[in-house]
Amino acid sequence: MNLSLQYPIFGSEIKCPHCRQTIEAITLTDSYICSRHGAFEADPKTEVLVHLPSGRSWKLWEEKWYRQHTHPDGIRFEIHEALDRLYTEGFRATKIMIAHRYKDLVSSYLERHQPWQKVENSENPQLYGLPVFFSAESAEEPYWNIINFHLETEPGKPRHYPYRFLFE
Repeated sequence: MNLSLQYPIFGSEIKCPHCRQTIEAITLTDSYICSRHGAFEADPKTEVLVHLPSGRSWKLWEEKWYRQHTHPDGIRFEIHEALDRLYTEGFRATKIMIAHRYKDLVSSYLERHQPWQKVENSENPQLYGLPVFFSAESAEEPYWNIINFHLETEPGKPRHYPYRFLFE
């Protein structure tokens, strides 16, 4: 019998998306158990990891878990935390690129005018004072099917600064 068939799709162990501790799979199931955060279930069809107690879900990209949001406050909070972390590391963001799949979710929360302007400007929406752009809706870029956003920084600094919901 093939040993890999005894484990969920992500293998015999993974890093917990919450605490980054190594957690082990339960053989012959699609589940992982973290002693601190409880059960996670891996869906082999969608390749999504779901935290059973909360219903939160993650996808894996280059060995890191990225939270998949269902509410605008979740993605806004994640972007705010990333901007704060970027600032404390001595960088300044110049623009926010958000995955196209969140466009409907966050569009109504974007700032579309400056306080001194009387006409709304829907061409240049902003979030936290930064211009917001959405990725292209393309199946050719699997990155944007998992990654939520990236921050572009000042010239001469690192070009992209993708963040995930979890803190290292």
